[in-house]
Amino acid sequence: VLVVFLPDCHESLAGIVAGRIRERYNKPTLILTRSEDGAKGSGRSIEAYHMFNALVEVKDLLSKFGGHPMAAGFSLPEEKVDEFRRRLNENAKLTEEDFIPKIWIDVAMPFEYINEALIEELELLEPFGQGNEKPQFAQKGMVIRSSRVMGKNRNVVKLNLVNERGLAMDAVVFTDGDEFVAEMGRSRMMDVIYYPSVNEYNGNRTLQLVVRNWKFR
Repeated sequence: VLVVFLPDCHESLAGIVAGRIRERYNKPTLILTRSEDGAKGSGRSIEAYHMFNALVEVKDLLSKFGGHPMAAGFSLPEEKVDEFRRRLNENAKLTEEDFIPKIWIDVAMPFEYINEALIEELELLEPFGQGNEKPQFAQKGMVIRSSRVMGKNRNVVKLNLVNERGLAMDAVVFTDGDEFVAEMGRSRMMDVIYYPSVNEYNGNRTLQLVVRNWKFR
């Protein structure tokens, strides 16, 4: 369990930082900042670790706390941070297998099913968020016909993917473009988890995939 004390970080950023670190390392992460009443923290968890129950086990150290299995907020005296970190890790029953990222999809959906009518139906499910996650679809064995890094900050990758039946579809990935290209290397095939969308540009509407996770072959 990662317990990180960042005394100079503003408390409003603690949850964002915890979420980013959790995504990077796939470990329960609690970020603490300095406040007027001591240390104040925010945590983001993984499926195998019930964060609220973990805080209940060390509630004698906490001034106040609240949350649910995947996220929590809490405060405690600053001098108890080290003990808080030690006891959370002593109590944790996590294994190496728990740290393997798991991605859940709703259905393996071929490109042929994607059209504007489907996208409009999916929009009826909005707003998406906690308890109403955006649907995730998947396809394996996409041939990468082309790829290019775009954007002033090179943080968008535009792809053209072709499925096993020869149907092509544009795709976009919002990530560090140079890291993506380096990871891709000589690979010309990938598996994707995506969400379908409509791209509007200069009055033209085209279907595209927003790729959320991927694996090169």
